Amino acid sequence: MVHKAKRAQKLRAFLIFGGLVALTLIAFITLTTLEDNLVFFRSPSDLATKPAPVGQKLRVGGLVLEDSMMRQDLTVNFIVTDLNNKINVRYTGILPDLFREGQGVVAEGAFDPSGVFVAETVLAKHDETYMPPEVAEALKNAGQWQGDQDAR
Repeated sequence: MVHKAKRAQKLRAFLIFGGLVALTLIAFITLTTLEDNLVFFRSPSDLATKPAPVGQKLRVGGLVLEDSMMRQDLTVNFIVTDLNNKINVRYTGILPDLFREGQGVVAEGAFDPSGVFVAETVLAKHDETYMPPEVAEALKNAGQWQGDQDAR
């Protein structure tokens, strides 16, 4: 009887230990996957104080600086600013219809070794009163947001 009880106790301990190992492995895989897909928003002023590593995926946002757009076929170079600092951005592809100089924009991509932000995606505002929340917050933090209404 005692022998069977010890065997059952060992089996129970082994199953508990195995379950904990499996849960730890699942948590590790989940967190690693989420970290790979996580993209942080940074303003030009944030990047001026703490530059992002080359190749790290992130979002930058601000206003498209007036007279900064230069097009060459499908490649567009422009400057994103929060009115304190600037970031040179290069995007190859078709820009959103509402993309304009002087308007809010969020670009997702990474910096190349030369310091240019190479955007994979460019998001523009969708009407005359909209400012992307991240951009509005960055402009407010820089003391440059003059909007009458909050970002939607």
